Amino acid sequence: MELQLKQASIDAYETAGEIVLAQEETAETIVPDYCPDIARVIEASGVVFLHSREVREGRAELSGTVQVTILYTPEGEGGIRNLEFSVPFQVSSDNRSLAECTALAAETEAESLETRLLNPRKLFTHCKLVTRLTAYRRRPLTYAADVECDQPLEKRVERQHAVVLTQIAARDFTFTDELSISPGRPGAEELLSARVCPVVQETRIIGNKLIFKGIFTLSLLYLDLDGGCNSYTGELPFSQILDVEGTPEDAQATVRLQLTGIDLQIGSDPDGRQIEAALYLHAFALLRQERDLELLSDLYSTACEVRFEAAPLSAASWYDCQTRRQSVRELLELGMAADAILAVRVQCGAVSVSREGADTVLRTTAAIRVLYRDEGGVPLAAERRVDVSCETDLPENAAVTARASCPEEPQASIGERGIEVRFPVEFVIEAENEVKKIRVVSAQLDVDAPRDTSAAPSLVLRRLNPDETAWDLAKAYNSTIADILEANQFSEAELPRDRLLLIPRRRA
Repeated sequence: MELQLKQASIDAYETAGEIVLAQEETAETIVPDYCPDIARVIEASGVVFLHSREVREGRAELSGTVQVTILYTPEGEGGIRNLEFSVPFQVSSDNRSLAECTALAAETEAESLETRLLNPRKLFTHCKLVTRLTAYRRRPLTYAADVECDQPLEKRVERQHAVVLTQIAARDFTFTDELSISPGRPGAEELLSARVCPVVQETRIIGNKLIFKGIFTLSLLYLDLDGGCNSYTGELPFSQILDVEGTPEDAQATVRLQLTGIDLQIGSDPDGRQIEAALYLHAFALLRQERDLELLSDLYSTACEVRFEAAPLSAASWYDCQTRRQSVRELLELGMAADAILAVRVQCGAVSVSREGADTVLRTTAAIRVLYRDEGGVPLAAERRVDVSCETDLPENAAVTARASCPEEPQASIGERGIEVRFPVEFVIEAENEVKKIRVVSAQLDVDAPRDTSAAPSLVLRRLNPDETAWDLAKAYNSTIADILEANQFSEAELPRDRLLLIPRRRA
């Protein structure tokens, strides 16, 4: 007789695969007619904008641009000029792990960027891009919670705590605001370069809306009204909303932001202190819920034979998102004396995760770039890469992913040996621990095959082995937990391991 299992199901997503793709892009750029001839490239920097991302029929496709900014000195002139141009790129992958996937998280960053002068009117740019794809597919969490049977049947139901990814939400949005340069700094006549660092600080679900708040940190390099080069870093708070219909307010949300465009303009005020900012971003949110699952993991009958099939159920039993910060101090030795620091930038690369003893160690490479002026007034750039590590006490079996960034303006000072740079590196860490629990997927009760217990003793005396439970003991001797408790005059299912137990055996 086929037994009817009482099935329960939770609509959920699972991570189908994580793919890392590296590619190189090159471009030759003609200097526009309105720009003077280039005498020397001081530095080149790039910001990646992802314009589209989709996964369909097992194939992921992305497109974007690298917005390159060149700082240079012109022929026959002093000072600093800038030139901006875009290098388009496309990324595609038909990895088999993408099959049946419906959502895609993508991050592309410029691991290295180099621009050199071919002649005063032509530039050659080489950029190495690294793209990280995480694909998700719908995979309902289905399990048997109980079984229906009109015959006596012993059932073992285990409770399993699970953290389930139940919803994925995404939206493009535009943020506009004005950044005011503080009175202690000169106003801006021309913007040379900019860097934007978005940080989500708070998430909250109210009704069917996910509200996330944070800070955009804008670092500007600009020419003032007198032609001098200055830098300024300011913060713009933001608040945005995503639709998350059907998600309870106690769900945990993780929001990632990726820039899709930047538009910065000097305002109309005569002092040049107002910077009008329009930021274009893509928000990608993962929402998780905590659930207690009741899993039917074993069953038997003391009267007749029971056959069943079991299979493991995989679920995250624990999830945590945390932030760790490391302070870095590094000396950039120069071959000459520096007169003034114009700008400092820090960019963090990919994070590697390793296990060392009892700790999980995260490592990234921070690229430090300092733009400075020597004693002769010539603008120069110095660069160094440093390794930054962070130790955490995450569980040994946890699956860990992490991202690193420099969320604040680096500080720098000129010393006798060079320029000392101080900055924080913030590691955003996501960790989860997956467990596999056995659950019954089908069962049959053979009422025509009674259990033969005629040769078995009616009573047994024995102790519990170290790895045995009351269920194991009852099933092994064709008894029940209730009968064992009654025979030994115990009121709870926790049986002592230091004494002999009387085990009554049921007759068919």
